[in-house]
Amino acid sequence: MTTYRIAVIGGTGPQGKGLGYRFARAGHTVILGSRAAEKAVPVAEEVTERLVGVDGAGTVTGAANAHACEQADVVLLAVPYDGHDELVAALPLAGRTVVSCVNPLAFDKRGAHGLVVDGGEGSAAESAQRLQPDATVVGAFHNVSAVTLWGEQDFLDEEDILVVGDSPEGKEVAIELAAAVTGRPGIDAGKLRLARQVEPLTAVLISINRKYKIHSSIRITGFDH
Repeated sequence: MTTYRIAVIGGTGPQGKGLGYRFARAGHTVILGSRAAEKAVPVAEEVTERLVGVDGAGTVTGAANAHACEQADVVLLAVPYDGHDELVAALPLAGRTVVSCVNPLAFDKRGAHGLVVDGGEGSAAESAQRLQPDATVVGAFHNVSAVTLWGEQDFLDEEDILVVGDSPEGKEVAIELAAAVTGRPGIDAGKLRLARQVEPLTAVLISINRKYKIHSSIRITGFDH
């Protein structure tokens, strides 16, 4: 297994913290990023405490977003869609593999629903690639529950991670990182433009969760896992 230095931008939120924990548990070095280092450091300490007794765990530190990116070869974007473009444009991402799990969602009285990005011809992942043309952007980890990421299971082995992107090399990084979460590689789900379908699919899972009081996930059948 390749070990990576992974900056988690949005690392103090539930999704970012949970993914950072899973990556570090699998032996990767993790830097949790936040707008201010003072906010990231205590969350990194919380994750580090959770890793006590885990053989082969990687280190977890906290830093301001830009400094986190500078220390990493892989950057995970786990930030709210509100303010996404301004933040991504300002980050030092050139030459890095960028994994977006950003879901452009909104909520109203009828529940969660996907936002229309660029008139239906775009997605958060595609926006990140447009804003950072010298980075390699892929989409993955959109449909994983923050609750289960921070849960007690060693691996979330009843679900699959869908990976979309235009770079085979970039997708291979995310496919390999998926094993830290599910215990097996992620699934190549196609080109980056398919993030337009994968991102809002999270709204469907949220609807299911609210209806049945569960933490649902995606499982792809037909594979010999």
